[in-house]
Amino acid sequence: MRGFVLLLAVLLAPPVCAAPGYAMWGKFKYQPGFTHFDYVNPDAPKGGELRMVSGSRISTFDKYNPFTLKGNAPSFTADLLFEGLLTAPMDENGVGYGLLAEDVEVAADLMSATFRIRSEARFHNGDPVTAADVKYSYDTLASKFASPSYGNILADVAGADVVDARTIRYRFKKKDRQMPLVVGALPVFSPKWGMENGKTKQFDQIVMDTPIGTGPYKIGPVRFGNDVTFVRDPNYWGRTQPTRKGTANFDRITVKIYRDNTAQLEALKAGEFDLMQFFSAGDWNRRLTGKRIESGELVKMNFQHKLPDGFYSFVLNTRLPKFADRRVRMAIELAMDYEWMNVHLFRGSYVRVKGVFGNTDCEANGMPSPAEVALMEPFKADLPAEVFGTMAVPPRTDGKQTLRDNLLKARQLLSEAGWTYRDGALRNAKGEPFTIEFLDSTEAKGATTTAAWKRALDKLGIDFRLREVDFALWQQRLESNNFELLGISFPGTHFPGADYADLFGSKAADNPGSGNYSGIKNPAIDAMVAKLTVAENQEEFLAACRSLDRIIAHGHYLIPAWTSRSRRIAYSDWKLERPKTIPTYPPEGVPYMDWFMLTWWARNPPKTSK
Repeated sequence: MRGFVLLLAVLLAPPVCAAPGYAMWGKFKYQPGFTHFDYVNPDAPKGGELRMVSGSRISTFDKYNPFTLKGNAPSFTADLLFEGLLTAPMDENGVGYGLLAEDVEVAADLMSATFRIRSEARFHNGDPVTAADVKYSYDTLASKFASPSYGNILADVAGADVVDARTIRYRFKKKDRQMPLVVGALPVFSPKWGMENGKTKQFDQIVMDTPIGTGPYKIGPVRFGNDVTFVRDPNYWGRTQPTRKGTANFDRITVKIYRDNTAQLEALKAGEFDLMQFFSAGDWNRRLTGKRIESGELVKMNFQHKLPDGFYSFVLNTRLPKFADRRVRMAIELAMDYEWMNVHLFRGSYVRVKGVFGNTDCEANGMPSPAEVALMEPFKADLPAEVFGTMAVPPRTDGKQTLRDNLLKARQLLSEAGWTYRDGALRNAKGEPFTIEFLDSTEAKGATTTAAWKRALDKLGIDFRLREVDFALWQQRLESNNFELLGISFPGTHFPGADYADLFGSKAADNPGSGNYSGIKNPAIDAMVAKLTVAENQEEFLAACRSLDRIIAHGHYLIPAWTSRSRRIAYSDWKLERPKTIPTYPPEGVPYMDWFMLTWWARNPPKTSK
């Protein structure tokens, strides 16, 4: 049966059939028979090249496998070379449409999802995609040989069963409306990837073997330390599928690598590549100048979006005794003068992060609802009283509140936590001075953004030390939890679920390589994350995520930094064209990058065969 069949799990409700995909709350924008997504040009010409940079701080790569922990794969390898059973549109939330799969049935009790694989789906080597291949991919990603983040995300999957050659059934340990989307998005790859002498290597030993996926691109020419080129597969199986129509328009996508941000910016201005996303307000406002800008060859554009804010934050390693006390963490936060920084460093380009779910329905505001209170009440002994009051907001230094006021509050909190100023430093009962090492990578320019913070901490007697290292060492120390303080940009989401156990769950705290960098262990957080996955309706779901937002914010595990609700790019207008419609919900984690790479096209490209 072509198209999607969805059994919508609503208690005591009949199944809903002939839906075009799976939606968490049963609502779809695109109906059966749709021909393409609204944000693509279905008639976009094929050909030409897109030259760009990744926007990542990774300065080189040493593997092609993007799914293992050690080493760095080229940016966008997972996005361009691999596909899942479902694909998420860029203009809807909580919805997946068929890609490798043509049918899905979600059991009424939400305890399983069965996918029927398209007969035409093919790997890069021409092999058909089978249920056994999907199971192999799942088993591999859930194993100890893949990145630990997959194990955490898949913790509630009981297993995958091959029903027949083209049918795979995932079983779940508990009800979770997101799980069909989670397993549907898992990358599928061939067991022949990494095969030698008829035997596939252990997955973490598959390093430089050419990937065998199903995506529209394959690895092309590579210059290690300089760039990698992805080449469009002329035999790509999915080019006529509605979810792929108008995409993969460039014959080649070359991702260039630069050692630091300054070299990258100068290369753009010199015409070495055609498109770049900007994360630095200083680069965007002051340093993006020159002949290409003046002539109009290089165009600056701001794209507004409805993406979650994410939560770029300064992370305190609470595994260290000096950061274990919440009052200490609050004091350190009080010393940050964000308003001064935004005016003098960022030229007003940013807004302050307030929680982990900003710009989404999950964001907590004001007083908790009765439903939120009911969820948090059983954990009252583990939570500060403030959780049951107004939602936490970062301290300010404008209006009636000043930095001096905040530092006085910080001094009182530190005193209550056992830290007093004597002999020229803030010291604990043992006489040990309070020091903070801020670990930063050399190209991140942390000295500029933390200078005012350091001055304020000095007034409290805290010795703030900046330690700049190359990105490889920074990443190594992050993954081994060997740091005191660092800044991380976390992507946001409209649908937090089991993946938040990796970010904030107690089990992940002692797991090197997990996303719980702060080392948080809080039973209330564990309970709220668990509740997210079993919510019976949208109201229960929102109560759980808003409670989670409150608990994390009032715990002061993270010091909120800043975010932007637009995306800044510069591109070569004479070489590139884009669809008229800008998607409101580009993929979370790499905002707009997939839109650029997959839906833009070259002006007057050379003719290609397909």
